[in-house]
Amino acid sequence: MNTEAYVTEPGKTFLAVQGVKKYYPIEKSGFGHKKQEYVKAVDGVSFLIYKGETLGLVGESGCGKSTLGRLIVRLEDATDGKIWCNGKNLTELRGIELMEARKDLQIVFQDPYSSLNPRMRIGDVLSESLKVHGMKEHSDRDKRVKELLDMVGIAQGGADRFPHEFSGGQRQRIGIARALSVNPKLLICDEPVSALDVSIQVQILNLLKDLQQQLNLTVLFIAHGLGAVKYISDRIAVMNKGRIVEVGETKDIFSNPQDSYTKGLLEAYPIPDPRKRTRRSNKR
Repeated sequence: MNTEAYVTEPGKTFLAVQGVKKYYPIEKSGFGHKKQEYVKAVDGVSFLIYKGETLGLVGESGCGKSTLGRLIVRLEDATDGKIWCNGKNLTELRGIELMEARKDLQIVFQDPYSSLNPRMRIGDVLSESLKVHGMKEHSDRDKRVKELLDMVGIAQGGADRFPHEFSGGQRQRIGIARALSVNPKLLICDEPVSALDVSIQVQILNLLKDLQQQLNLTVLFIAHGLGAVKYISDRIAVMNKGRIVEVGETKDIFSNPQDSYTKGLLEAYPIPDPRKRTRRSNKR
């Protein structure tokens, strides 16, 4: 991937990840000596996300996809590589510059309950992020909180309640509202529906699709469930053992996968129609 070409044509792509690595050091002891080794959680990943699209990042648990999401928003620093977002090299930013850049990219976490302060009312949770990013007037924050809760389908009065008073699906809606509070351009969804019932998953996926169209969002959707990824993604990147092994249009990935790992994922994907299951079994 040519990063220079991306920088000179920022209107085509919003995020560019080039050669990103994240190694965690571990020490192994034996026979009177210590040996330094590394867990390669992310190992030289490169990909582009085009402006306004949803890229699905799929792979089995432990492949490094959630770590990659955290690296993009700089919750962790990469061991090596570059991350360009909206024309800025995020890996070089510090302090105020990094805080300003983070307005453009926000993350929705997998577990909505643990990502919300249980001692704070929902209105205060949302208001806090607005205050951090420069909205000083209390009345302006209250108005914006109401707008955000309406946007994600939380009934009036929700701002005065605590996280434990909501269902899992409602808490995830609140997590989405918090991520949208500073009007980001890129939304990173880290397995946002994996902890929810199937019927609630569909509601959250539909909400994300509607919000993307309304707000012209660019989305990185991280998941291990192929059904959700297929439903919401324009393109799919397949990750295995810290590396991207295949990237393509959603229909191409499902109809004609090129990598053996991708083929294995699709073979394990459950098909609800028994006739289609039989046809797949007969092809083996």
